[in-house]
Formats: sequence, structure tokens, C-alpha cells
Amino acid sequence: MNRRLVLSILLLILAHEASAFVPTQFSQQLSLTQVSRPQRQSYLFGSTEDKPTGQWDEEESPATEGNAVARFFSRKDVQDDIKTYVISLGFALLLRFTIVEPRFIPSLSMFPTFDVGDQLAVEKVTKRIKPFYRNEVVVFNPPKTFRDMIVQNYGQETAKAKEALIKRIVAIEGDEVEVKRGKLFVNGDEQTESFIAETADYEFGPVTVPKDSVLVLGDNRNHSLDGHIWGFLPTKNIIGRAVFVYWPPWRVGNSGMY
Repeated sequence: MNRRLVLSILLLILAHEASAFVPTQFSQQLSLTQVSRPQRQSYLFGSTEDKPTGQWDEEESPATEGNAVARFFSRKDVQDDIKTYVISLGFALLLRFTIVEPRFIPSLSMFPTFDVGDQLAVEKVTKRIKPFYRNEVVVFNPPKTFRDMIVQNYGQETAKAKEALIKRIVAIEGDEVEVKRGKLFVNGDEQTESFIAETADYEFGPVTVPKDSVLVLGDNRNHSLDGHIWGFLPTKNIIGRAVFVYWPPWRVGNSGMY
């Protein structure tokens, strides 16, 4: 495996572990909710043994329950647990929004590279330091042309128009691209595409990819709402590169992504 794949695996595991992490002591404090009310009163407010109904001393009166909760959260061990949890959660969110995030595949538009239900890691760092290349799989926010098409077809702005998409870059800025006789041609050269489900049954182009844009197509060429329908993708819309599938276990890997 290459270094980018190994690093992405480690970061994804760390993000999942951090976001799900609750310190053992904190979990034990939370488990008090599973204890019977008399036991909880005994733990938080002192023993309740031999207290006749309706008789409370000043320390145990219902009016002081708020003070007891305040005392509970003022304990150093509880504060340490809360601090650890907040730091862990913050670190997990930082990883998700800036470095790597999980994504779920909802359709067959990228079959056979991805199947419905696959979960994959998307790294978000390298888009800032290196250009995009042909054949890379990217996750992106849909461009305005896609949103307008969805609104036109459905009659209103829908959540579907804003959902992130995943496709493969087939041409980059300055490339002349064309689909003819079921084959993809870039700058006049027929492309070898072992990752597609079938050859395209449509004609497209020739067109030239404009500045700061790419052309993306789905690997399942005849069942993908992609760039041959709604046009070019601005590179600013790209969220990140797909680097590997981590679930389900029998599909773990990065075959066909580069």
C-alpha cells in the first residue's frame, strides 16, 4: 500500500475512535441512571435509610437537589472526564472537517468501483497542495448547473440538489474530450478504462475543459448523472479525493481509485 493510503487509514481510525470515545470513569458516572432511585439518592445525597416518608433534613430536601448536582459536576474527576471527552470530540471534528471524513455510497453510478452501501475515506488535504489528475475519484459539491437541472426536473429546490456526489475525473483543464463509438478520447487519444461497467451508449463532445475545471463521469457510464449531462465541475467544488473503502470488510481496499 502507498503512504497516502496508510496515512488515511490511520487518520480515519483515529477520527472514529476519537468521536466515539467516552472515558471509562465518565461512563461509570453515566451508568448511575441505571441504578434504582434509592441507590441514586444514596450515592448523590447520602444514605436514605430510616427516613420516614415526608421527613427530610435540611441537607436532603428537594430544594437542595440542584446544589447536589452542582457539587457532583464540581468534582475534579468528573471535570477531568468532561474535559477529556470535549477534547476528544473536538479533535474528531477537526479531523473530519480538515483532514479525512467518511462517506457512504447510495447508488450504482460508480459501479463496479463502488457498490451501494460501501463506506469510504475521503482525504481533504492534498487538494490544497497538488493539482487534480485524470482517473482520480473525487467527492464534490454539485455545481450550479446540476442544481438547476434538479430544480427544473422536480419543480423545487430539493435536498438531492445539494447532496455531495462522487465521480471520476476523466479530463482536466485544457483537455479536449470526446465520447464516440462508446469510447472516451482525451486530446485525440483513446483511453483505456478497465474500471468502467460498460462502454457508453451516448455521444459527447468534442469539448475543451475550461480553466479551473474538470470533467467527471461515473464508472457506470450509462447509469450516471454526470458531466456529460450537466457540464464541467469547478475544482473549487471538490471536497476531497476518495482513497480507500473501509467497509464492508470484504471490499476493503483502493482498487480502481487511481
